[in-house]
Amino acid sequence: MIPQKRLLLFVLAILWQICTALPAAAHPAPFSYLDLHPRQDRIEGRLTVHAIDLAHELGIEQPQTLLDQGVLDGQYTAINDILRDRFSVSPEGGAPLPVRFVSMEPAAHDDAIRLAFVAEGAPPAALAIDANLFPHDPAHHTFVNVWEGDALSEQFLFGADSAPRVHYAGSAAGVAAVFATFVPSGAEHVWFGADHVLFIIGLILMGGSLKRLAVIVTAFTLGHSVTLALAALNIVSPPAILIEPLIALSIVVVGADNLLRGKGRDMRALFAGLFGLIHGFGFAYVLREFGLPQENLIWALLAFNIGVELGQLAIVIPLALVLAALRRRQPLVANRIAVGGSLAVIAAGAYWFVDRVRMIGSG
Repeated sequence: MIPQKRLLLFVLAILWQICTALPAAAHPAPFSYLDLHPRQDRIEGRLTVHAIDLAHELGIEQPQTLLDQGVLDGQYTAINDILRDRFSVSPEGGAPLPVRFVSMEPAAHDDAIRLAFVAEGAPPAALAIDANLFPHDPAHHTFVNVWEGDALSEQFLFGADSAPRVHYAGSAAGVAAVFATFVPSGAEHVWFGADHVLFIIGLILMGGSLKRLAVIVTAFTLGHSVTLALAALNIVSPPAILIEPLIALSIVVVGADNLLRGKGRDMRALFAGLFGLIHGFGFAYVLREFGLPQENLIWALLAFNIGVELGQLAIVIPLALVLAALRRRQPLVANRIAVGGSLAVIAAGAYWFVDRVRMIGSG
């Protein structure tokens, strides 16, 4: 767990103690806690919810009555029916594991109820978690702690609009699950990110030897890998409103260089490296939204980068081969394609640049 999360939990713990010391009429801090302990053939868990939240769901006017074990036992079935569908653990992309509550007991000093449960089935290497325990309260949040053995492995914070999060086990199977998720994600971002695709196309339109094209692609790889890692690790993270117009401008520059450069002056590798630094921040925004597993952070970055490279190669290799064949057989046609393509690259980049700057102004 990173230091910032330790500080966050410490502050929230203090807030919890302050709020639970307030008169019973005031609603305490709207937090619940979900602890997950993956075992060999099941997931053991503990859910801690405040009596006020649970009483609201049960239609009980006096929440303090739930702190009596006898009253709580009488509400066992109703509580089970309410809460078992409000959170889920499942294989990523699969059906939720069946959850069975095994005990419920009051924690009077916290004005809370603790519920122990078991999720039946072997824990998957990629464990998807979702939680929205008390949707009647949009301010309610659920802290999820995932343990591996006696060590806290990862933490998530779920609000009313939070998407499911995935915990990757620290085992070899967990690393394999990270690669299975983040390699396709990196490739798809290249294929479906029109600005990145057009930048790569602009770099190879004028052709060159296989060695030259390899140097250009490698320079772009090195550039975006550096800033992707810096941004993902929160070392350097410039705002998207600055980066997105610069990505568009990089496309214009590459297209213009294709038309203006003289013989013997090939600046594409330099542009690829420098502008790759900018594109890396763009990749990082996508990766951050996707969610990075803290325990497998390095593996996730490596897998995403591999995916990006595979996505690039899937574009570069076929296009370079086609252009090379055209240059050998019909050089005039190949030259027209290169010029026309460069003009199209410039036009698209200019449009995106103006559009993104306009959006900044209107925002």
